[in-house]
Amino acid sequence: MDLPGYYEYHCSVKVIAGHDALEKIPGILQDLHACRPMIVTDKGVAGAGLVDIVLGAVKDQLVIGAVADDVPPDSDLRVVNRLAALYREKGCDALIAVGGGSVMDTAKGINIVVSEGADDLMKFSGAGALKRPLKPLVAIPTTAGTGSEVTLVAVVKDHERHLKMAFVSYFLLPDVSILDSRMTLSLPAAITAATGMDAMTHAVEAYYGLSKNPLSDATALAAIRLISGNLVKATRNPSDREARLAMANAAALAGMAFSNSMVGMVHTLGHATGSVCGVPHGVCMAILLPYGLEYNRHKREAIMGELFFPMGGSDVFARTPKEQRTDRVIAYVRQMNQDLHDASGGRHARYFKEVSDREGKPAVPRERLPDIARTALGDGSIFYNPEELDYDDFLMVLEAAWEGVALDSGRIRE
Repeated sequence: MDLPGYYEYHCSVKVIAGHDALEKIPGILQDLHACRPMIVTDKGVAGAGLVDIVLGAVKDQLVIGAVADDVPPDSDLRVVNRLAALYREKGCDALIAVGGGSVMDTAKGINIVVSEGADDLMKFSGAGALKRPLKPLVAIPTTAGTGSEVTLVAVVKDHERHLKMAFVSYFLLPDVSILDSRMTLSLPAAITAATGMDAMTHAVEAYYGLSKNPLSDATALAAIRLISGNLVKATRNPSDREARLAMANAAALAGMAFSNSMVGMVHTLGHATGSVCGVPHGVCMAILLPYGLEYNRHKREAIMGELFFPMGGSDVFARTPKEQRTDRVIAYVRQMNQDLHDASGGRHARYFKEVSDREGKPAVPRERLPDIARTALGDGSIFYNPEELDYDDFLMVLEAAWEGVALDSGRIRE
């Protein structure tokens, strides 16, 4: 084990996990001295009946001050400010976020505004702007991927200026995260696959990144083991409650890992692809993860080889020669994408030329790859990647990921 000379690890979120964990909400809020929460969610989650499940779990025990179900797919500054006003109007004293990453980010943004007595979230962008604890926040994820339920970051978009603002503070960590298998049972196969690969990428990049530490390693390895054993299973059989609960735990563990050791080039390129072409984040992560491993292997070969232990299991790991383990890791990730492609009826993309928009048109036209590469140059996540990348490097990776071919090792900088 590589032990850094210095590191920090922090996760103060209380995690409650189980098939009937939602029923703990009234007691949780009582402990937090709150009694009138506002539920923040989106139309898809509400339409799937998930908010009704939450309401059923707390009926006759809790007064819900308001239910805001109009969070957009991409969190929006105006929505945050408007819902903060609704929170005050309804006399709420806590927040319950029910949804995926955008809902979590929106709830965190609302919490900043109402806790600070402000009217505009923009006054608190960046790191270090928050100086005191916020209102109680309970996070209930409805996907098993983002890890937002245990992270200290919120990303909110200003659609008028076409900017995404990051808010970073330990005070943004939810007070409690509830992982309940009922919340992901209705998740479609393709979304199950993509969000699961988002969690896998969090854990893998956390494990081989420059800021890895023993505690982030432990949570990353546990997440990878759970994902390896349950993601394809949950995609094939969405009603498998054990696999669903395992994936919910994996996403939270991966969130703990990467929020303490950060991510790298896979996220750098994924953020840029999402920004330029509007491709869902999990789809980008699934496609790009093998390339992050290939590009960085000459710097982290031995560390990457260790990932084959939670992926392949102890017996297969022991039988595999040390010099072959990184190859097996990369092959494992590619095979998982193939298995997810098959399990989702071909809806899980393996490379960018397979990604289509709602009209069936290419979502990532090859001629947009230079735009994505240029956008990636401004993303801060690259700081923690083991190897540097410039425009030509980004474009090389994107071209390989578009076509679905392995990287040319001769073109990777030494």
